[in-house]
Amino acid sequence: MKRKKKKPIKRLNHAMKVRAVAVSAFIALLFIGLVGRLVYFSVFKNGIYKRQVLSQQNYTSETLPYKRGDILDRNGNTLATSQKMYNLVLEPKNILRSKTIKKATLNALTKYMGLDVNDLTKYINKHKDSYYAVYREELSYSQIADLKDFLASDKAKNVSGIVFSEKYKRRYPNKSLASQVLGFVSDGTIGTGGIEQYYNSTLSGVDGRKYKYLNEELEQDSSIVEPENGKTIVTTIDSNIQKLAEKELETFEKKYGSKGSSILVMNPNNGEVYAMANSTSFDLENPRDEKILLKKYSQSEIQKMSKKERTEAFNEIWKNPIVSNAFEPGSTYKPFTVATGLEEGILEGDETYYCDGFQQVGPHKIHCSHREGHGQITLSQTISLSCNDALMQIAAKEGNETFAKYQKIFNFGNLTGIDLPGEAQTASLLHDAEDMKAADLATSSFGQSFNCSMIQMGSAFCSLINGGNFYKPHIVKQTRSDEGDVTGNVEPTLVKQTVSKETSDKLKEYMQETVDSGTGTKAQLKNYTVGGKTGTAQKIPRSAGTYIVSFCGFAPVENPQVVVYVVIDEIQKSSQTNTGLAVEIAKNVLEGSLKELNVAKSSKK
Repeated sequence: MKRKKKKPIKRLNHAMKVRAVAVSAFIALLFIGLVGRLVYFSVFKNGIYKRQVLSQQNYTSETLPYKRGDILDRNGNTLATSQKMYNLVLEPKNILRSKTIKKATLNALTKYMGLDVNDLTKYINKHKDSYYAVYREELSYSQIADLKDFLASDKAKNVSGIVFSEKYKRRYPNKSLASQVLGFVSDGTIGTGGIEQYYNSTLSGVDGRKYKYLNEELEQDSSIVEPENGKTIVTTIDSNIQKLAEKELETFEKKYGSKGSSILVMNPNNGEVYAMANSTSFDLENPRDEKILLKKYSQSEIQKMSKKERTEAFNEIWKNPIVSNAFEPGSTYKPFTVATGLEEGILEGDETYYCDGFQQVGPHKIHCSHREGHGQITLSQTISLSCNDALMQIAAKEGNETFAKYQKIFNFGNLTGIDLPGEAQTASLLHDAEDMKAADLATSSFGQSFNCSMIQMGSAFCSLINGGNFYKPHIVKQTRSDEGDVTGNVEPTLVKQTVSKETSDKLKEYMQETVDSGTGTKAQLKNYTVGGKTGTAQKIPRSAGTYIVSFCGFAPVENPQVVVYVVIDEIQKSSQTNTGLAVEIAKNVLEGSLKELNVAKSSKK
């Protein structure tokens, strides 16, 4: 029997040994690399990956609202502030986790907040799957204080699912005081009208946030980003002068009534506004109350309004007519016509004029305010007696170019730049020199056939009596941080020189004569010299026979400290040309303002 040959055993040659060592070394290196990476991730990258893991876990966040900045008057009295309010938020899902928790929670809510247990039970069952259900809104701290104290104690260990979220509600301590000046806040953060709108970004802050999450030990932790509160604004408004002005309008409206009446009170020496009062004021905490519309519309008119018409009606009441409305100023413009002639050397001051009751200007017979005629009068009497005839003669001498140039110098047709929204654009409501016809020049001389706003007239008038300095009118004088530190002051801005001091002094004399013996005698005060100018403007269409009456007065004449400008649109229960009513209002506001500001009494003439 033949024996099988054994297969020869293959021996590892050198090449095979090298390959085996290389593979083993490669595997060893991979193992060492893997161990190294594990050490790297577990030691050096431990924090990063823990944070990434934790970031995938559920967490809750709560908005911490900022406090909107306060608005103060010039003396530090609060005009607008923000009160912290609380919403009672329930977590039904947590409350219903057990009978013990539910019972303890309901007992706490009924005992410390006086809530009805049946209503609570129905509400919780209705929202049983919710972790966030607002049960009560806008609660004051006093309403929740007892429950908050209880929840912070050891006795509340079985209570769950009660949270108080914070919010701020805008408050106006004086309700309707300076309503169009202040404006109000919509949706908690949006200023609507007045200072609230113009300075919205200054008054606004930045919300903070509170985060609750599980930390590395899987315990609940929290972090807080504190809110940044808005800045406080200090206005130029004097609350007492504002109250006085509004009271005067209220008294007038009750007795006589009008389509609208307004009072502007200014410091003629720096452009500060002491008061802006309007007969259409409204409750700032309830600006959309339909009762407000009754100030301008009848009940039947309101009922017929569409939604759009009601919105427009509210906007009409919310706007500030002193800033936003334009009208023909009437005879309060006459001092500017005379000042133009004096400044240009066209007038010397010793001129006399004969008034026969009208001027024939081309085909137009334009009457004087005194139709029988004033006869022979002096330059000062053209103002004190308010003579249209003489003013037309003066304007004719000045001519289109000079007259139009000085209207611009006095800033008519230009924005004053007051720091309030909605200033009336009147550039297109004045005649250009090229387009001005003879009749336009004649009627413009006594304040008709062009338009201005009260703030334009008031600011220009201040320059006429303060030596010729036109200051930019302003309503805010300072901003402060939430802690009370001053962050900015609004300094008086001298825009330009309108007339010389010599011309200004003459106009003050002429307007003092108006109060001493002319059309403004009802403005006389016992302890102060007073100057001013009455105004009567016939509205368009002229055939309607409707008028705006006004008076712009100042005191003391020797060193004016206060300007009061009163405008009344269509007096209802007296003659519509009764300027005396505007004069009497101005007198009372002047007297009260001088007292409030502690202005030294005049040494009598």
